[in-house]
Amino acid sequence: MQTPFTSLYHDVFEDILSFWFRDTEPSFWFKKNDAFDALIRERFEAKAIQIAASFSPITRPDWLRHTHKNTAQTGLALIIALDQFPRNMYRDTSGAFAWDSLALRAAIHMINAGEDLQIPQSQRAFIYMPLMHAEDIEIQNYCVSLIDQRIDDESTLYHAKKHRDIIEQFGRFPYRNDILGRQNTDAETLFLKDGGYRP
Repeated sequence: MQTPFTSLYHDVFEDILSFWFRDTEPSFWFKKNDAFDALIRERFEAKAIQIAASFSPITRPDWLRHTHKNTAQTGLALIIALDQFPRNMYRDTSGAFAWDSLALRAAIHMINAGEDLQIPQSQRAFIYMPLMHAEDIEIQNYCVSLIDQRIDDESTLYHAKKHRDIIEQFGRFPYRNDILGRQNTDAETLFLKDGGYRP
């Protein structure tokens, strides 16, 4: 069955996965690199905006099943487009977090459907990144539990716990405050001044 999503996503999802997991060295994923950020903007910004616009609050929760024969891989590509790409394309601006709620919806959908377990462990952490980025202690605890149970990687678990610890302490990520126009508390100012954990 053809849907509005089919023609939009079929090729771009495959392109996203190829770019992120085959063409890109993992060392680029979590470090600031202006050239890499510019490359993602050039190649994927227009499509990512279309994807985000199409993922509306009224969209059926099972819409992913109508977009591609491999739902798990489709969901992984969707999450990278909504969660990882904006952090590159719009680094140090509020746009970096603009689609976090959409990415979280997609991740929870995949987890509830068991589709995260269809993704290789070497890529599975990206399914849980929207949970790790959430300013919500219940979601953070869930994220730590999932990673502890479903990924055999101490580094990923370490970073999940560090994110959780910050939300447990402050209820939000202090290093987002300036970008989002939020006033630091005294404790947050001290945390940032002392060089507290920042991914």
